[in-house]
Amino acid sequence: MKTYNMTLCNVDRTLPFIPISEDMAFASFVVLGDTELVSACAPELAKKIGNVDAIVTAEAKGIALAYEVSRQLGLKEFIVARKSTKSYMKDVVSASVHSITTAGEQHLYLDGKDADKIRGKRVCLLDDVISTGESLHALECLMENAGAEVVKKAAILAEGDAADREDIIFLQKLPLFRKLSDGEYNAID
Repeated sequence: MKTYNMTLCNVDRTLPFIPISEDMAFASFVVLGDTELVSACAPELAKKIGNVDAIVTAEAKGIALAYEVSRQLGLKEFIVARKSTKSYMKDVVSASVHSITTAGEQHLYLDGKDADKIRGKRVCLLDDVISTGESLHALECLMENAGAEVVKKAAILAEGDAADREDIIFLQKLPLFRKLSDGEYNAID
């Protein structure tokens, strides 16, 4: 198996393998720019998420999904945690992040205006894929620093330990893969 084929909400996708060690890989799922898949998955996620005051996502792969889920939920906006500060940002709130898809430690930043919008509000953290939960944890810390209450955590896909967590809403499990001696990959459950 050189690629992983999957169907999400009646949309077929072929995912390439990305090695994370000599004998392990994950199937690379990128929803950013995939209008068809976002349009198919967002209504299903919105149903599972239900009533929240705001959708929060980390820059950048979850942005299109956050837009559409927010629209489906009738919300007027969504909040994006940035990976760098911008000159227009004031009273910045931050948290650290490290994940298997991010090289080294990075930080998440929230403009003070956005922090004010979610302070005391019930928020859903949204991403395309949740795997180790490190990025999710950084968003949770960021929400705590901003004074928001995380009531839902959602993604299109969950893999690894995240797929076994009861506090994460997802549409489908994405397995991790072990490299076989012939160079093919086999799904691990």
